[in-house]
Amino acid sequence: MRFRRFATFALVMALSTGMLLPPAPAQALFESLSIKDEKKMGREFDAMIRAKMGVVGDPLIDSYVKGIVDKIVAAKRPMPFTIKSAVLANNSLNAFAIPGGYIYVFTGLIASAETESELAGVIAHELGHVSERHMARRLEKSKFVGIASMVGAVAGIFLGIAGGGDSAGKLGQALVMGSQAGAQQAMLNYSRSDERDADHVGMNSMVEAGYNPNGMPQMFEIMQKKKWFSGGGDIPSYLSTHPGLAERIGYLKGRIKRMPERFTQRKDDNTRLRRVQAIILAKLTPADAALGKYKSKPESEYTALDFMGRGIVLLRLKRTREAEQWMEKALAANDDDPLVLREAGRFYYKTGQTAKAGMLLQKAVFKDPKDALALFYLSLLQAENGDYNRAIPTMRKVLAAVPEDAEVHYYLGKILGESGDDFGGYLHLGYSELYLLHPRKARAHAAKAQSLAKSEEDKEKVEKLKELIQKKTQKGS
Repeated sequence: MRFRRFATFALVMALSTGMLLPPAPAQALFESLSIKDEKKMGREFDAMIRAKMGVVGDPLIDSYVKGIVDKIVAAKRPMPFTIKSAVLANNSLNAFAIPGGYIYVFTGLIASAETESELAGVIAHELGHVSERHMARRLEKSKFVGIASMVGAVAGIFLGIAGGGDSAGKLGQALVMGSQAGAQQAMLNYSRSDERDADHVGMNSMVEAGYNPNGMPQMFEIMQKKKWFSGGGDIPSYLSTHPGLAERIGYLKGRIKRMPERFTQRKDDNTRLRRVQAIILAKLTPADAALGKYKSKPESEYTALDFMGRGIVLLRLKRTREAEQWMEKALAANDDDPLVLREAGRFYYKTGQTAKAGMLLQKAVFKDPKDALALFYLSLLQAENGDYNRAIPTMRKVLAAVPEDAEVHYYLGKILGESGDDFGGYLHLGYSELYLLHPRKARAHAAKAQSLAKSEEDKEKVEKLKELIQKKTQKGS
């Protein structure tokens, strides 16, 4: 069952990035893929992606990307799906969409954008694929592709790129051997048609949303310059088998020349982008590379976010004493910025200075009551102090913001158990295992919760968990 899940996931990932498929005169995989089918497929793959691919849980990053997505969706013609977005911790310049209206943006893409319009251009392009249902059409056309050869080839390509180790690469090479000849050019031509369509539909929506249309070709130029799309990253990277960037940049610039100046002269407010990039650089970029970037900038030009980021990187490198010095410089530069307060609070929590951590985290939450990460660490601190009456409601606020986060369910379960609420503890541990795609462990915790249920309300909660386990198990089988 685990291999079938991986192979299916690899198939959709490859399709969503335009990977070429081998031909085989076998039975149809799909004759017609309905919107209902796409929604079901999307929910299943989204669960796997969230469990296996390092989804970023920082609300600052998530809410920023969601805001861009929502803005573009609102400007488009009616979409066939409700769009859901997530950010994946990966340094590739990548974004992709899967069936059912799910879009994923890589941190590497966000970090490399110079303006919000550039980031919006790639997001708008991916939403163009969604609105035109290119994925459904590609899957329908794959009726000329044998199921076994298709899954084998795509899983092989995926393993060869993502496995990292020598054995994974050899396995990938073995799976894909002999299966890529034949209809590749036809599939490439089809992909060219899709990409051109998504470019133009995406540009329409980003212009309507108020962005500068130059952002789309400018982002493609950044991709072309860095050439990360040709081999970097953990999974097949954006545009690796798509039509040439030079061609696309050319026809997009030609179209922009015919637009009114009121569109091409639009200015971006990149304030939020810079804050998000500061967090990505400090937390999600390889530590040595991030430190090198900070060192290349004169300290006289540092902002509070630069001081903060350098402190975070030094802590990652276990240079705690130096890290504290930079965190203090960040607070001295701006001790009213909720992001600086949150990260300084997290630093002092992680280094065991709980009194100072508590003060900073409380101030961060006061400044930004919706910051789920600040609330999360504040709850942990309250629990460590034995203040369960405050820790539990605080963690429940976090859960309300991220209801399917396995880590939040785990810590809420742990805190509830420590407080004496064994029923609630096992219930949330069950949810944690469920969202980690561990149904057997989830069932075990649900059984323990059921044995402790006292009221009808408790029993209903257990039944809800069991039904969800059953539902997700059926999807994954």
